[in-house]
Amino acid sequence: MNTTRIVAVVMLIVASGLTLRATQAQLAGTRRIDLQRHDLSAPGREVVQARVEIDPGVTSSRHSHPGEEIIYVLEGVLEYQLDGKPPVTLKAGDVLFIPAGTIHAAKNVGSGPGAELATYVVEKGKPLVTVVE
Repeated sequence: MNTTRIVAVVMLIVASGLTLRATQAQLAGTRRIDLQRHDLSAPGREVVQARVEIDPGVTSSRHSHPGEEIIYVLEGVLEYQLDGKPPVTLKAGDVLFIPAGTIHAAKNVGSGPGAELATYVVEKGKPLVTVVE
């Protein structure tokens, strides 16, 4: 096997592992569908936009982000718990701002599907989500 083929095989194995890890990181009953990612004019910052879906009765893991999260609820009724604050319940059309580094979780408290449009303004090169046990 020549060096080029070995490198290609190694890259394929690494990519497969990363895809598996990303899939496993999503809690059952939740889905994050990345829509777009772009560098910003602010050095070292990027914007990521995603649709986040949560099945009825499911609560996301407690987590934080390396930047701000701006939420627009697309459908359903979602309850957000930000550390140190009382829970807030939002319905389609409502918005929420989550400051950088704030530990939080979301729960679908409605009887149907819940979804949000999440816009993250984050530090480039850092993991988008850090799960907190």
